[in-house]
Amino acid sequence: MMATTHVLAGVLVGLGTLALVPEAGPVVLAGALGGLAPDLDLAGAHRKDLHFPGYGSIAAVLAVVAAAVAPSPATLSLAAFLVAAAVHAVSDVLGGDLTLRPWEATGDRAVYEHLRGRWHPPRRLIRYDGAPEDLLVGIALALPSLAMLDGVSQSTVAALVIVSAGYTLVRRSLVDAGERLVAAAPAAVLAAIPETVIEDLR
Repeated sequence: MMATTHVLAGVLVGLGTLALVPEAGPVVLAGALGGLAPDLDLAGAHRKDLHFPGYGSIAAVLAVVAAAVAPSPATLSLAAFLVAAAVHAVSDVLGGDLTLRPWEATGDRAVYEHLRGRWHPPRRLIRYDGAPEDLLVGIALALPSLAMLDGVSQSTVAALVIVSAGYTLVRRSLVDAGERLVAAAPAAVLAAIPETVIEDLR
């Protein structure tokens, strides 16, 4: 799924704390950051280094219990962050594979499961990040947030939907463009980019 879809899911997780804490701003932000955080492993082993469907879910459950026992902005923010991160890792199993062109459905790896030491296969309910169905999920996740938030927060959610729509339009062509850029880039420029980022584009 798109990073924006995961962030929108995280915002919704944060908004779920509204009944427990009057000032939900930090909690909503924590949920959004938790939704984004696993994808920070793009420069390393993507969907392995920071994706923890098993351990992350256990940590999320423990954080929710702690927040229920001692609700505070800090415990609720931690719970929102960890729940959103776990939702991200688990939901990526429903997506496509890790190949350069996941719409071709040639790969067998979706998310690494550290608990079992193996990769989950892709379920392809959402065929690839930026697929039309990915955009639809993002819109569905954004609607409650647009209704509940206002001001800058509401505008940010709307901007995420617009970015998602733009990415959906160009997703497939980005691969070809990336290959052309890497082929034309000077060696000195390529040397400054982590190999894990460009190895599939060579």
